[in-house]
Amino acid sequence: MKKLLTVLLASMLLVGCTNKPSGAETQPATDGSSETQTTVSDRKQPEKTGSHDLDTLEIQFVPSKDADVIITGTAGLDKLLIDELAKSGFNVGKVNITVGTSYDTTGEGLAAGSVHVGWLPGGTYALFSNEADVILTATRNGLSNDSEDPKTWNGDANATQKNGPQVSYYRSLIYATPSAYGKELAAKVNAGEKLTWEELNKANWAVLKTSSSAGYIYPTMWLMDNYEGKKITDLANVITLDGYGTAFSQAASESVDIIVCYADGRNDYEASWMLPVDQQDETKKAGLGRSESIWTELNVIGVTAPIYNDTVAITMADPNIYNEEFIAALQTALINIINSEEGKAIFSVYSHNGYSKAVDSDYDGARAALKAVQE
Repeated sequence: MKKLLTVLLASMLLVGCTNKPSGAETQPATDGSSETQTTVSDRKQPEKTGSHDLDTLEIQFVPSKDADVIITGTAGLDKLLIDELAKSGFNVGKVNITVGTSYDTTGEGLAAGSVHVGWLPGGTYALFSNEADVILTATRNGLSNDSEDPKTWNGDANATQKNGPQVSYYRSLIYATPSAYGKELAAKVNAGEKLTWEELNKANWAVLKTSSSAGYIYPTMWLMDNYEGKKITDLANVITLDGYGTAFSQAASESVDIIVCYADGRNDYEASWMLPVDQQDETKKAGLGRSESIWTELNVIGVTAPIYNDTVAITMADPNIYNEEFIAALQTALINIINSEEGKAIFSVYSHNGYSKAVDSDYDGARAALKAVQE
């Protein structure tokens, strides 16, 4: 029944993504929602208007990549936002750009009002959607490979390219690391064999916190679908990490046998994978000290169902931020920015190529899938 439920949920989400009212991108299911669902009627609504003079706008990104990489990649966004918001009559003195120490930290900041605008995965948004409101969903270039057959992702000949059509979803991949046991798992999958639960349970896993779509929820759903309802919580050897940078470091050091990450993760760490540990790549990622290609050393052993794209969410705690006029201005500002060459370069740090307007009900499926995973 659990397998059937997760399949039905994934199907529902895909249908919602392909046919929906203009302006709203459906987001996948993912991570933590509260136990009681908030309905449209009792959900807090934005004020009509607020102050047009804001001393500081606090925006925060989740640490899906190293904090230094995100801060470097988003340099210049502050000035672009100030200029774009001024066109709508909002005078912003300063834009602070920070990176949360975890996905939940950014959600908690939005809930408290110490963060005004946050870039959240769908799962993290579902967890905090009673305290934050989604205003935009990202679109991105699809990958050259979208197969559910893990062996087709492995080896230099199968290195994924970010040259597919615009899509509103991505996948999470389950990777075997170059540890001795990781190589055993990869060899079996590359030979076309399916891994058993016992083999997976023997491995040392590294995952992200439960609010991560690609780092926890969808890998859990993959296990449920393929191993009779088993979950990450049923695995014997699991460690929880705060970000993907740490996951790739753990993989490179052979400290774990399996990591989970979004499907283009190897693209993002390809350069740093083979750099000496005392060097950095052009995005400031520290070298990981490997001697062979990431495409041959980090092998895919599982492919999840589609995950709908990241959100831009806004705090409900500050009426000068959470009001209809400012939300409309911010939506327009970010859409205009990402449609510029400078903006595309900035948001490429998250592989975002566009933004479309979104509403909270787009994430009803995300909350439903999370509930299925948690039960």
